[in-house]
Amino acid sequence: MSKGNTAPGDTLKVSCFDVDATPPPGSWLVYDKMINSWDQSLRAKGIVLTGAGKPIVLCVVDWIGIANEGYDEFCKALAEAAGTTPDRVALHALHQHDAPVCDFGAEQWLKKEGMDPLGFEGTFAREVIRRLKEAVTGSLKQAKPVTHIGLGQAEVYKVASNRRIMGDSGKVIASRTSATKDPAVRNRPEGLIDPMVSLISFWNNDKPLAVLSYYATHPQSYYRTGVANPDIPGVARFFRQLAVPDALHLHFNGAGGNITAGKYNDGAHENRLILAERLADGMQRAWKRTVKEKISPSDVKWNTVPVALPPKESLNTLGELLHKETSTFVANNASKLVWLERVKKGKTISLSSLGIGKARMVHLPGECFIEYQLAAKAARPDLFVAVAAYGDYAPGYIGTAAAYGEGGYETGQASAVTPEVEKVLTDAIKKLLAN
Repeated sequence: MSKGNTAPGDTLKVSCFDVDATPPPGSWLVYDKMINSWDQSLRAKGIVLTGAGKPIVLCVVDWIGIANEGYDEFCKALAEAAGTTPDRVALHALHQHDAPVCDFGAEQWLKKEGMDPLGFEGTFAREVIRRLKEAVTGSLKQAKPVTHIGLGQAEVYKVASNRRIMGDSGKVIASRTSATKDPAVRNRPEGLIDPMVSLISFWNNDKPLAVLSYYATHPQSYYRTGVANPDIPGVARFFRQLAVPDALHLHFNGAGGNITAGKYNDGAHENRLILAERLADGMQRAWKRTVKEKISPSDVKWNTVPVALPPKESLNTLGELLHKETSTFVANNASKLVWLERVKKGKTISLSSLGIGKARMVHLPGECFIEYQLAAKAARPDLFVAVAAYGDYAPGYIGTAAAYGEGGYETGQASAVTPEVEKVLTDAIKKLLAN
């Protein structure tokens, strides 16, 4: 576990950066060739916290995922620009599905095998890295003092629902996908979710500087349109940016691997606005309930825990399947094969936590199930715990140990890890939250 040292007399400051992460028409999104962009662009947003040891960078991108060597290169570039080290960078995707994917390792493997890299072609991702480096460097010149942190939360109504519909036998009998057509499946109970949206804000006395929101659900209302868009959270974030215009708004997807809007969404395109308004309403109520507390550099803690997640044995035959299966299969699985090779070389994935006063921001990889978020909150009921998943995207879905025996899409081919992952991950979360 690593921690930063704060020198006496340091001034805590935050700087904000925000760049366009929308690829040009003709390039690939994760599943389809892009034909146009939507009214709202995809963004890569973040903050740099300075004055509490080496700088800390939080960054979130409106892409489906960033994995393996792609994740490494983003973190390295952000660290260099901020004057820190990659282990003090937390990078996350929001997981929109009409958006790019990035994995330079997968790109390299596919090219080596004579295959079209499709969405893994990394030219535009490298351009976004360049933009981010420039933006981060420039942002440091505009850093503002942070005197207070604000904490607020509120329930979000009629957005999230558990996607795994269980039968009497204890097995999954249906999946409530993001757009669920079958009314009988939609009408099932909401299931296990975390209904709360959590807001953590940075203030210079009475002036808000940055607002970070956290909510757990798959973010898409409909997709496979060929038109890049930031979907439900992007629209909600835009509403809140308009309402509080002088603070940069960042939104993080929590542990929403087994959570979708499927109970409240039949795929009608009008539902994107309805669902976004519901999320924005929760954000607004959380903002109104925000309580500020004075902080100093000594209140800042940064912890990291490296984890070796256990890979499935079946990943060893994935290379053969990638040659035979569809482009969608390749998009969903190439990163898992590359990750397996990294595991064999002893590479780990780092979990991290940023603590400021009573707040703890926990950063997790992959598509973690909601149980991990709820466990993190339960581990420290005395603190304000917010969880961001979709860090290094390579492992895919990360279910609970029990979920792997229950069947269902998420813990099948879509997951690169074994049931033993639960103990590894929960032990690491407890270490992160130990102080």
